[in-house]
Amino acid sequence: MFLSQLPASPSSLRVMVWRRMKAVGAVGLQNGVWVLPNTSEQERFLQDLLDYVTGQGASGQIFIVRPASDAVQQDILARFCADREREYDEFREQCQVLLAELEKETRRRKFTYAELEENERDLQKLTGWLPKIQARDFFDCGRAEAALADLEGCRQALETFAGQVYDQEGVESEEEPLDFEEDDLH
Repeated sequence: MFLSQLPASPSSLRVMVWRRMKAVGAVGLQNGVWVLPNTSEQERFLQDLLDYVTGQGASGQIFIVRPASDAVQQDILARFCADREREYDEFREQCQVLLAELEKETRRRKFTYAELEENERDLQKLTGWLPKIQARDFFDCGRAEAALADLEGCRQALETFAGQVYDQEGVESEEEPLDFEEDDLH
């Protein structure tokens, strides 16, 4: 557990701590109180954050805590899973946005290099985002497989769209891979 005492003004330190804690997957119990699983990686992260916070003139502490009851532990686990579920839901929503865009451009027969490039960037963003969510899914909350399937569906749809762009532009393609590797999907 990370407990910090941060100045109200300027807000930049509080915002930085909040962003870093969210990025690593911490659950906020209340203002300035954060929980992470007890691993050496998380301990290093918290120590580095504490060093930074104290270097900025604020204070904080790191505690290893044990829930007082099974109910408390289940509540904290539920909070971790709820946070991940929101992230996976947002990820899956963005996959649907990409698929809808590809479908729209296909209906319009807008098979241009500019559209392909834009959609490739969107897929690359999704491809980079999913591993970050998975890294924060400490307790395997059950959404990773569906998200991987959605990402694979996007990849396949973009490959189909790319083939149509190549056909429209008169470019012969022998299943040339897109700008990223399939291993990037995992």
